[in-house]
Formats: sequence, structure tokens, C-alpha cells
Amino acid sequence: MIALLIGILLVLFGVYAVLPINTPGFLNWSQDVIAFLRGGVPILAFLIGLIAFFIGIADIKDKIEAKKEEIEEEEEKKEEKAEEKKEEKAKEE
Repeated sequence: MIALLIGILLVLFGVYAVLPINTPGFLNWSQDVIAFLRGGVPILAFLIGLIAFFIGIADIKDKIEAKKEEIEEEEEKKEEKAEEKKEEKAKEE
């Protein structure tokens, strides 16, 4: 409950601080916020792109590893079938 109230208060303060009203009592930080966003958005976009790049590389590695595991499983199944056939032939003799 306390976290909810603090969250609401912080949202209200954020709105109050950014309101573009030039009267006393208002912070009028709207231009500062715009300047911050102009400088911060490209950096944020770069970091998100970098993270997405590394996630993509990890995904490609995972797919390659999964294909290797599938091939190994198929080979094991083939070997098991071959062994079963040998056992059947041995039992028939």
C-alpha cells in the first residue's frame, strides 16, 4: 500500500515538474526534460541495439547447438535400431 502511494506521489510530482507554466510555484522543468531526452534517447537506443545484437548472437548459437543435439539424437536412434536388428538376428540363429 505504501509503495502504491509513493508511486502515485512521484507520478504527480513528475507531472507537476514538467508542466510548462511560467507562474511562481511551478518548477517549469519542461525544457530541461526535453534537453535530457534529446541527449538520452540516442544513448538509450544504442544500448538497446547493443543488447539486441548480443541476444541475436546468443540465439544463433543456441539454434546451432540445438541442431547438433538433434543430429546426435538421430545418430543414437540409428545406432540403437542397428543394435536391435543385430540382437534380433542373433536370437533367430
